Amino acid sequence: MNGPANLREQMQPLPTAKVIKSLARLRPGADLTDPGIACKQALRSLARRHADLDEEIKELHRGLTVLTQQAAPDLLERPGVGVQVAAQMLITAGDNPDRLGSEASFAHLTGVAPVPASSGKRHRHRLNRGGDRAANNALYTVALVRMRYHEPTRAYVQKRTAEGLTKKDIIRCLKRAIAREMYRLVTHRTDPLKSSAASLETAA
Repeated sequence: MNGPANLREQMQPLPTAKVIKSLARLRPGADLTDPGIACKQALRSLARRHADLDEEIKELHRGLTVLTQQAAPDLLERPGVGVQVAAQMLITAGDNPDRLGSEASFAHLTGVAPVPASSGKRHRHRLNRGGDRAANNALYTVALVRMRYHEPTRAYVQKRTAEGLTKKDIIRCLKRAIAREMYRLVTHRTDPLKSSAASLETAA
């Protein structure tokens, strides 16, 4: 942080949240010809703006949570699936998920359908760089969380690693399996809740 040395010393040991609160409460004075006072005023303004934006984000997140819980409560119960991921899955599927003919079409839509990348006698697939990148990133997030905290997934990773698969290949397989799971959840919502996807897209 740039600013007067004594202010830096006061703020340095504090966690970020307390730094923001402390800066927002500064009373620097009115003489802007003093560089220290001018700096403190600027820092106070930035801290207050940060606090306002933080509260706005929390408010939007609360609204998004309500919508996703109404639209697909089962989705939020799956390991590694939070509000942001659930909302993205619903948005990607759209308000008429029946248009997705199969889970394979959902895999293509989310960019996790395997792409052949064989050479010579070696048969392998690579990560797909197409499809809805936001949905693909959501699946990637779920895969990473499960690789760290979900015991069945951890066991799967160990098994596939022992078989010689690279981390990228394992993540590709996980994302494909997770997409299959997400497809079942987003296409088996009851009719009265399908329209919530449109609201989610607006809220996101």
